[in-house]
Amino acid sequence: MKYIVVLGDGMADIPVPELGNKTPLQCANKPNMDSLARKGEMGLVKTIPDGMHPGSDIANLSTMGFDPIRYYTGRSPLEAVSMGIQLKDTDVTLRCNLVTLSEDKDFYNKVIIDHSADEITTEEAKELIGTIQKHFNGPNISFYPGVSYRHCMVWSNGQLDLDLVPPHDILGKIAGEFLC
Repeated sequence: MKYIVVLGDGMADIPVPELGNKTPLQCANKPNMDSLARKGEMGLVKTIPDGMHPGSDIANLSTMGFDPIRYYTGRSPLEAVSMGIQLKDTDVTLRCNLVTLSEDKDFYNKVIIDHSADEITTEEAKELIGTIQKHFNGPNISFYPGVSYRHCMVWSNGQLDLDLVPPHDILGKIAGEFLC
């Protein structure tokens, strides 16, 4: 028997008043998904273990058969592998998002307006990451361009006890409050 797993990551969304308090998915024309739902078997599965944050990184790892409690070390190693980066056991990876900040003069008072740099193109992003590589790559730090706003930093023998917050979790907040 063959299986197709459709993982609608973020698909549920929230009701929108302009759509009669329906979600975009409820209003979308989706004949292929509707057909799969009618002809297939559906069910629910708990992909986020108790005590772990409900993110797509953990859910996807779980859906692929890996126990997140045992194997999850963050989103960035998954991002690095998807980009073809060869990692050593002593490497620490950090996901590097390009973001849009407010135009305040004082950098520490800038507000995070958008976590995806206004959906920056991959070509534009490669130029920016190239500049970052030129100025910040070193013997222990390397930056790698990814797709759109998502990029990766590899820190050889890096520190593991960092307390970092994803930009999408702090939209509308002052960036300086979250800098290390």
